Amino acid sequence: MEMNDLIYQPGDIVYVIIRNPHVQGAANVQEAAVVQNPDRPGELALFIYETYYPLTDEVAVYTSESEAEMAFEQAFGTAEDGETYYG
Repeated sequence: MEMNDLIYQPGDIVYVIIRNPHVQGAANVQEAAVVQNPDRPGELALFIYETYYPLTDEVAVYTSESEAEMAFEQAFGTAEDGETYYG
């Protein structure tokens, strides 16, 4: 059982920083649903872009969009300062 399995419950809405699958080399904050992992019964997953991703300690998960946006800006900058992340 992963640490995140103890924190999150199926049905929770969370936010993650993820590479955009439609724009190579771009990252953004994305809303995700915490769900039961259909491939691994008893484990949780993140459901994003019609895909299941394992919910592990290696994924930075935020409980609010503003918290995720602040982390994104700290890591990648903002469009206003010309430091938006593209790769």
